[in-house]
Amino acid sequence: MNAIIQCQQLAKRFGSKTVLQQLSFELHQGDVAALIGPNGAGKTTLFSILCGYLPPDSGSARIFGHKAGSSALFGKVAALPQDAQFDPAFSIGEQLDFYGRLQGLSSKAAREESKRVLALVELTEQLQHKAGALSHGMRKRAAIAQAFIGTPQLVLLDEPTAGLDPVNALHIRQLISRLSGEVSFMISSHNIFELEQLCNKVLYLENGQLKQHSSSDNAAQLQYLTLHLEQDNNDAISAALRQLPGLIDLHSAQRRELVLSYNPQHNADFDLAVLQCLAANGWRYRNLTKGQTLEQKLFNPA
Repeated sequence: MNAIIQCQQLAKRFGSKTVLQQLSFELHQGDVAALIGPNGAGKTTLFSILCGYLPPDSGSARIFGHKAGSSALFGKVAALPQDAQFDPAFSIGEQLDFYGRLQGLSSKAAREESKRVLALVELTEQLQHKAGALSHGMRKRAAIAQAFIGTPQLVLLDEPTAGLDPVNALHIRQLISRLSGEVSFMISSHNIFELEQLCNKVLYLENGQLKQHSSSDNAAQLQYLTLHLEQDNNDAISAALRQLPGLIDLHSAQRRELVLSYNPQHNADFDLAVLQCLAANGWRYRNLTKGQTLEQKLFNPA
């Protein structure tokens, strides 16, 4: 499968500070990748290099086979910076029309495109409204609409739902999910729940280094159960569960939470065996869910 994004030994420094250190990863067609890391990890710098705003000091970043920032990528790559703003003195429609014309659309085609992308974020009625008259959430959604002008094949989103109320945040997640079959996304966010709903690939940056690069497609033989108990975990519970056929590992993620990894080829009904073990010993539980949360994958690896 051809890579949409291909970074090899990417590095960037600002003065004496190294911001990115030897980053190498690939993103493929249809991927929705989560870019995660603490403040100052290098996420915005990586986005800036991929958009062509900044050159790397060493290494390479190629998108659709072209150097990041190449004119050959015009119209193929779109981005939403975290603090994207509209001019408050002009209408949303006028500004989206302008972005459309920058992509080579006629005035008429640009206006139709503005209407289309505003409909995607449910802002059709705000076409003629000045940006300064809109709420923060509406301006944020209009900025997201800008990223979908034309037919981008790759969209980079930096904190796309920050500042949105729960209903509109859900709508944006649904929009990304709906378009992910035809558009690839890289999303930077501190919202672990949001990324877990959307992403099939995780890039975890820390101090400019790629600490984890994982895909949900790699778990064919190893599966997980997350068990939330009504009581604190104790040695007796762990000991009993460790006797179950198929168990590979068990660890306590939190005081009343256990994560069990197992091989379904050795015990296809492992989840049922866990429930039977709990019932036989009178141990109460709140829920048993398949898989790990993204938070567990990143910060509590089995």
